[in-house]
Amino acid sequence: MKFIVVTGGVMSGLGKGITAASIGRLLVDLGYRVVPIKIDPYINIDAGTMNPFQHGEVYVLKDGTEVDLDLGHYERFMGLELTGEHNITTGKIYRRVIEKERRGEYLGQTVQIIPHVTDEIKSWIREVAKKKDAEICLIEVGGTVGDIESMPFLEAIRQMRIEEKDGNFLLVHVTLVPLDAGGEQKTKPTQHSVKELRELGLYPDIIVGRCKEKLKDSTKKKIALFCDVEKEAVISNEDCDIYEVPLKFREEKLDEVILKKLRLEKRERKTEWEEFVKKMRELKEEVDIAIVGKYVDVKDAYLSIREALKHAGVHLGCKVNFAWIDSEKLENSNEVELNYDGILIPGGFGKRGAEGKIMAIRYAREKNIPFLGICFGFQLAVVEFSRNVCGIRNASSSELSESGECVIDLLPEQKQIKELGGTMRLGEIEVTIKPGTIAHKLYGKEKVFERHRHRYEVNPEYIPKLESKGLVFSGWSDSKRRMEILELPTHRFFFATQFHPEFKSRPLFPSPPFRGFLESAFGYRKERRDGKI
Repeated sequence: MKFIVVTGGVMSGLGKGITAASIGRLLVDLGYRVVPIKIDPYINIDAGTMNPFQHGEVYVLKDGTEVDLDLGHYERFMGLELTGEHNITTGKIYRRVIEKERRGEYLGQTVQIIPHVTDEIKSWIREVAKKKDAEICLIEVGGTVGDIESMPFLEAIRQMRIEEKDGNFLLVHVTLVPLDAGGEQKTKPTQHSVKELRELGLYPDIIVGRCKEKLKDSTKKKIALFCDVEKEAVISNEDCDIYEVPLKFREEKLDEVILKKLRLEKRERKTEWEEFVKKMRELKEEVDIAIVGKYVDVKDAYLSIREALKHAGVHLGCKVNFAWIDSEKLENSNEVELNYDGILIPGGFGKRGAEGKIMAIRYAREKNIPFLGICFGFQLAVVEFSRNVCGIRNASSSELSESGECVIDLLPEQKQIKELGGTMRLGEIEVTIKPGTIAHKLYGKEKVFERHRHRYEVNPEYIPKLESKGLVFSGWSDSKRRMEILELPTHRFFFATQFHPEFKSRPLFPSPPFRGFLESAFGYRKERRDGKI
């Protein structure tokens, strides 16, 4: 078993997750079985209750575990489907240790960070790697070297390095190489970061320098000299599209350095990722998509949606331009003017900005603009249709208001739940699709599995009235108890899903709803450009 550990220094947000995912992609392309693990040093059990303004989106795995968005990068880059065991948090580790102590498994010992917590961390990593029959286990340690929260994990990594045989362990350290006012690449932050890493007993084998521009040869020599690594092991990671990073690393011969240091054979390389990036670089057409949400100031809150649209765009040969529309500001405006090729309403929770989203949905429906609703967007599409087509003026969701007619409501079992964390309808669930519908045309099958993260449902009492006015529920689950997909056949493209199709979109395999939405938006753009509408 080989282990590659990715750490970060200087500052957060440098792109450790993309670096780890890109290393994984290089190794997958060479035919190696890679198992990624993300370590999040926060005390939370999972990311489910975290504020998107602080943390970005909450990504949902197939088993329903709510995790950090970096695991989404792993799945997209490596073409994997992960579960909760691939995400370690301080909360999970301490819960395990405390449960063992309560059961008396430590035989009366004083339970301490070393060895009990560090042993639990190492045991978790090795168990997952062995269970998944990995050739290479790729571990990203979240946070920044020097953070007090990361100390137990870095100590566990230090111990693993000693315990593993020579040639089985590799440490990749990601640092910042900023430019000064004169445009000179400065290496001092990297030197200090490596010094801090060494004080913990860890020595980097490879240094990845994040910079606005490609690292100069002189910069690499200086980092190599002061940080005690070979010059070939100083890798430039300049600003570029995230899907180009694996190819940039290959140009830097990072894959060759890894193979050499881990004593791995060079295998025949797949080229499908190169072909995807080549197509992405050659996009000539464009399409403008408005994303109407309440977290638009933090683009990572909708990261998977953004990437799913990019995947579909590359597949269709068009670049996607994003317009981020604040639903709260829209709610307070006197009129709606959304002159875009398509309108997308993403998931979300709570009353704030909900009426603005409803206004955008009505605008898309009445102006016959391609529309895609995801989760909360699906529910609000039902509310909008109920109010403005079915004539139920006080239609609402019980999430927004207990008064009025709740066309969206909690099912009885959900009303009994008081805790917030991990209590929604989560993970991959089978959805049945009605033949002859738009949904069936997009998916090409009658049974699909999609990932969920929601608590409220379409109220079954109102379904007959909604359908009598032309709304089609073309997908359902739980023996037709829960509606999963809606569409308007008379509309250019009016489609919404209760589930989150963006979580299963991959660069090489775009999500069907996103592909259908973007195809319609692109067609709408061409019609307008040609003066047909």
